[in-house]
Amino acid sequence: MTILVVDDEIPIIELIKYNLQKEGFTVLTAENGTQALNLARTEKPDLMLLDLMLPDMGGFDICRILRNDTNTAHIPIIMATAKSADTDIVSGLELGADDYITKPFSPKVLVARVKTVLRRSQEQQARQTSPQSKEDQLISIHGLSIIPHKFETSFKGTPIVFSATEFSILHHLASHPGRVFSRIQIINDIKGSSYPVTERSIDVQILSIRKKLAEAAGNPAAANMIETVRGVGYRFVEELDLGGQ
Repeated sequence: MTILVVDDEIPIIELIKYNLQKEGFTVLTAENGTQALNLARTEKPDLMLLDLMLPDMGGFDICRILRNDTNTAHIPIIMATAKSADTDIVSGLELGADDYITKPFSPKVLVARVKTVLRRSQEQQARQTSPQSKEDQLISIHGLSIIPHKFETSFKGTPIVFSATEFSILHHLASHPGRVFSRIQIINDIKGSSYPVTERSIDVQILSIRKKLAEAAGNPAAANMIETVRGVGYRFVEELDLGGQ
């Protein structure tokens, strides 16, 4: 499997490259955002390890560009950076990063994180190619269509591009209309109990999902498909008035 390592510090690139190659991975490297985008588009790596602070563009911008391109939106991204503030972590996850690791980090921890994200990606791809289970069937509700095995979402024919995490949250909630899930339940159900995500990050992801739903529908009321249940969590509503849409 191929890992694209993006960092402007050569010693860090060499350290990461050494440890990943030791585990059998093929490693591509980029020292700036332009190189990273070109390699992501041409080589389609199995995972990108992305630093946030690069000389020509920020890692957040790179993540946004890749997630908004259907040809690269599926590439798992782990952000590796010296920025450790909660706001930075939440911003990275909101943009669609699959994980976030702060510098300095242990090479063993980094390799473990890479393997975990790759495993989740492989499981998702396996579900896309296997016979459809109940959870993989088309969901159609309130004008919203979700096709899990194709990783596609649309509102009355208008495509909506979600990050991998946003898609998982929306699909999970829409699969159980009316049922309330706590933030911890959402994290555990879509990522597993060991996933390093805060409850606050779920709020940020929900906010982004609602915004995209409203924009696709051209109606702010579409954001109300996901309802906040104070003190508990969130649920996908069973009934919704979109004003005749």
